[in-house]
Amino acid sequence: MITVVGTGTGAPLPPDAEAAVARADLVVGARRHLAAARLPAGAEQVVLGPLAPALDAVARYVAKTEHEDQEQGAEDTEGARGGRVVVLASGDPGFFGIVRALAERFGPERLDVRPGVSSVATAFARLGLPWDDAVVVSAHGRNLRTAVHVCRSHPKVAVLTGPGSGPAELGAALTHSSGGRVLVVASALGDPARERVERVTPAEAAARDWGTAVSVVLCLDESRVLAPARTVAGPAAGPGRWALDESEFAHRDSMISKFEVRALALARIGPRLGDLVWDVGAGSGSVAVECARFGAAVTAIEKTRDGCDRIRANAGAHGVEVRVVHGAAPTVLSHLDDPDAVFIGGGGRELPAIVTACARRARRAVVVAMAALDRVPAARDALDAAGFACDGVLLQSSRLAPLPGNVTRLAATNPVFLLWGVRPPARTEGVPQ
Repeated sequence: MITVVGTGTGAPLPPDAEAAVARADLVVGARRHLAAARLPAGAEQVVLGPLAPALDAVARYVAKTEHEDQEQGAEDTEGARGGRVVVLASGDPGFFGIVRALAERFGPERLDVRPGVSSVATAFARLGLPWDDAVVVSAHGRNLRTAVHVCRSHPKVAVLTGPGSGPAELGAALTHSSGGRVLVVASALGDPARERVERVTPAEAAARDWGTAVSVVLCLDESRVLAPARTVAGPAAGPGRWALDESEFAHRDSMISKFEVRALALARIGPRLGDLVWDVGAGSGSVAVECARFGAAVTAIEKTRDGCDRIRANAGAHGVEVRVVHGAAPTVLSHLDDPDAVFIGGGGRELPAIVTACARRARRAVVVAMAALDRVPAARDALDAAGFACDGVLLQSSRLAPLPGNVTRLAATNPVFLLWGVRPPARTEGVPQ
């Protein structure tokens, strides 16, 4: 048996955890955990650094004790030495912690987990806020981009940080696209002498050296931190319906992607929490808003001022975050973060150049909607040249329309060609996650 003890955020270990440590023959933990614990004389210690060597040490010890237990025989269960491996970990070790690695290596049936209070729970407690509606994302040992996109799209996020993915890096990524977010940097939680909980802007976070004591960073839209009570924890469930009717958006002279087009475009874009989606030539922003309703971070690019205002109004009406960038593609795209997926709903003569620019940087998919059939070959060539697997369909639909005398007819909508390119799996190898 391997006993995994969560040390919490500075609180003394409960008596049962202290007793487990006192009986240990092998104790694994970070240097600070080993220094703070009352280790029995003669116990072997392994300092946690890289995880693999520590797991190998546990494996050798487990194999050794199992062999000794077998030699003792089943009748001498009192003297069996199994269960004398103790792993010390911060907070709740089952929450983005070492329990996963131990369970994968040794099996969950070998683990006796004694959880402490997580840094996330403690940080929200310090602010007097509930966190059942928060999104928790780990940037520890991972690329920061997913955490950044979640922070852009959700009003209450806890980011577990690590070297190279700390408050400064998170702040730098959010400085120009934070939507008014504030960062709460919680350091040395549970240490009466060193604990600090500081509210800063992303720009202020980017300008500081935060050292190594950061426990967790909260990214908050303080106007929306007290959402109504919910039944399911974590991010809000996805939209109950999508491909919304055109009447649910403000638009100019019916210049809006029709819901039939949006339905298929959304299926090919696949927006999700942690993604960044571009809506290029956004117009009314209907596609941008629908992607944001699925939890993605969205940047809408529009060349007209009134169009930008309309996109902001539509995003506000649907209660979602959409970053609006005023400018003409493809030039304005060079200053934006690389997207996971792109929808292109405009472009005119610049369409081939826009598709090429988007295809070079999209990590997963590019979807193009065109009313003019003669633009299809150039757009397809651009996707093919970028190495995308390309497909498309001509969408023609007829809607029910009432006539006098309680009669219904079919009213045809304008045909639209929807073209999409998907980056093959082999092309995603080596792309930063």
